[in-house]
Amino acid sequence: MITVVGQPTAEDEVVRLCQELIRIDTSNPGDHSGPGERAAAEYVAERLDEVGLETRIFESHPGRASLVARIEGEDPGRDALLLHGHLDVVPARKEDWTRDPFGGEIADGCVWGRGAVDMKDMDAMILAVARQRLREGRKPPRDVVLAFLADEEAGGTWGAQWLVREHPELFEGCTEAVGEVGGFSLTVPGDRRMYLIETAEKGIAWMNLTARGTAGHGSMVHPDNAVTAVAGAVARLGSHEFPVRLTKSVRAFLERACMAYGVEFDPENPEECLDEIGPLARMIGATLRNTLNPTRLDAGYKTNVIPQSATAQVDGRFLPGHEAEFFTVVDELLGPDVQRDFVHHDQAVETDYEGALVAAMEAALTSEDPGALPVPYCLSGGTDAKSFARLGMRCFGFAPLRLPPELDFSGMFHGVDERVPVDGLRFGARVLDTFIDRC
Repeated sequence: MITVVGQPTAEDEVVRLCQELIRIDTSNPGDHSGPGERAAAEYVAERLDEVGLETRIFESHPGRASLVARIEGEDPGRDALLLHGHLDVVPARKEDWTRDPFGGEIADGCVWGRGAVDMKDMDAMILAVARQRLREGRKPPRDVVLAFLADEEAGGTWGAQWLVREHPELFEGCTEAVGEVGGFSLTVPGDRRMYLIETAEKGIAWMNLTARGTAGHGSMVHPDNAVTAVAGAVARLGSHEFPVRLTKSVRAFLERACMAYGVEFDPENPEECLDEIGPLARMIGATLRNTLNPTRLDAGYKTNVIPQSATAQVDGRFLPGHEAEFFTVVDELLGPDVQRDFVHHDQAVETDYEGALVAAMEAALTSEDPGALPVPYCLSGGTDAKSFARLGMRCFGFAPLRLPPELDFSGMFHGVDERVPVDGLRFGARVLDTFIDRC
């Protein structure tokens, strides 16, 4: 990292920027009842304006704001790179937390608060590195577009999806995109660290199920009871186990993880190794197959009244290349008496773990952690990468963090007492700056 004497570096600023972003409540309940992202977008705009970068804020709905800016590269004729982060967070109840979820406090070597890992840490890294480079007049090798986005926690309808649909010109020339849930470390035997780089993520099918029947008195026989129909469908969906489908990203991760742990990898029975590969087994296990999880039930208004309709909601996730299989099975399990429609539906995405950008990520990591073991993986959840993939971009998750072995990083996402190590943030700023030099 090149520095100019007397000027603050990204490493100097990143922790404070993360704290200040956390203190801006951007809770997103998914129904526009939250505070929105406008205040956070204006904060980012002010910080970039201080170093001379022109920004634009786009409001898709009152208060639902995203910010986009473009940093000119040394060779503007090259394809551009997108760095994106979301400004919204899932809600948090103060009484459930050890510390104020919107306080941005530093304690036990960590910055605490909602968004500390999802994903105001990466927002702060991008902002800190951009500020340093702009102050010092260091152009990236190619144009870099910065996007700080609304609504990711509710599927991106009012953020990335809206921008891609309404303002695709903002991303002109971008062929690759880098966002969240990748680049973090997992300590493996030999006191070395694997750094997981996201190359794929499952598709989303949040479904609303509805059954209809004849309303009537609870004491009488009702063969078309809507509650019975929807409850039966929920039971069938919730107990169904899809077959293992070993996608290229999952296979590559398991092969390299098993090698790091000294465990045999059996492609015919990949689940066998999960218990041996540390705390990420639960998240990785969810990427071996399509999944269905019932999450809500709603019917009736009185014990002795049979309702005319009953509803349920189900969180479905499907692997890249297996969407058609997923919905064929869902419809068979639902049966003829239950209808489905989407609460939210989005594609699965996957790209190859190869090329100059991957090499830049690996080199940036090993420059700060010489024993680093970068590995590709598939995310069981979803990010704004789904929207940018529609513009033809190759999408990666790379928000670099070196983490202590005892920290349950995956458990921080949407959990209570979310926090990110101070040293991890500083590490991430250094790695991100080096990555941009090589991108």
